[in-house]
Amino acid sequence: MSKILVAYATRAGSTAEVAEEIGATLRANGATVDVRAIKSVRDVNGYDAAILGSAIRMGSWLPEMVDFIKANQASLNAIPIALFTVHILNTGEDEASRAAQQAYLNPIRLLVKPTDDVFFSGKIALEPLSFVDRLMVKMVNPPVGDYRDWDKIRAWSSAVFQ
Repeated sequence: MSKILVAYATRAGSTAEVAEEIGATLRANGATVDVRAIKSVRDVNGYDAAILGSAIRMGSWLPEMVDFIKANQASLNAIPIALFTVHILNTGEDEASRAAQQAYLNPIRLLVKPTDDVFFSGKIALEPLSFVDRLMVKMVNPPVGDYRDWDKIRAWSSAVFQ
């Protein structure tokens, strides 16, 4: 059976919760899975596949995930990988939203060649955010609440490496 790494970068925890659900779904389908914050992952040695995910801040994947991908580019390109992005903006199915969703991954695609990628709507809860993050939220004025579609997350997770 496959051993899969699900690694994530998050700021307020929403992406971690998505990663945990991806891991739980993969386990339910028979895979051996490690779900870990990217800051605790050194490399992908010993894994048959990897799923990497990040929240979006200031229009980009979080720097710790990008740094990990740069440092492990050769190893990542030697196994199947999939990418997931979690964000509260550009969540529609219209052309402009899809273009913005894909643009988040353009710098990542220069480094690795994922077998699949997906965009999940995220969650914003003001309470756990720092003062600075709350100010940033107020400037951008995104919808506050939980917009994650758990059925979509489970469906993608079940099919990702099939």
